[in-house]
Amino acid sequence: MAQHTEFFTASLRDLVIDRPNQAWASDVTYIPMARGFVYLVAIMDWNSRKVLSWRVSNTLDASFCVEALEEAIETHGAPDIFNTDQGSQFTSEDFTGVLKRHGIRISMDGKGRWVDNVFVERLWRSVKYEDVYLKAYDSIAAARRSLGRYFAFYNTERRHQSLDRRTPDSVYYESAARLAA
Repeated sequence: MAQHTEFFTASLRDLVIDRPNQAWASDVTYIPMARGFVYLVAIMDWNSRKVLSWRVSNTLDASFCVEALEEAIETHGAPDIFNTDQGSQFTSEDFTGVLKRHGIRISMDGKGRWVDNVFVERLWRSVKYEDVYLKAYDSIAAARRSLGRYFAFYNTERRHQSLDRRTPDSVYYESAARLAA
């Protein structure tokens, strides 16, 4: 795949991220089921680790990623920076077009910059070990229901050591309220 320099307009290197909606990150992961598999995308706020939106799909086209992005922006406003890897879903014109229309700077992991997506990778580990691997989803609908319950728990009840034992929701909304005051 050819790299397009217009995509790389922001860097997370040496950036202090200390408020909600300053930087979001996204990734796609593979979710095994009793028979077959699905793909899961999540949009996460870097500062609070809050999962802002997510989608499940049985194909790897860009549409489910675009839907998750549009929902996150509609619900939470636009971030300053959006970080992803250089996967085809995230470099597609459909996905980058949404970012550009909202004036969001685009950051894509470069070679050796695995740390830029570390929070989403930690989310994948949590969701898989705390939900997916404990259940054998028998349908896409069952996967969506279970993942919906998990992400609600993750945002509102699961305390994070890196957040001083607070939940992603409490960090996100308390910080947002402080900034609005």
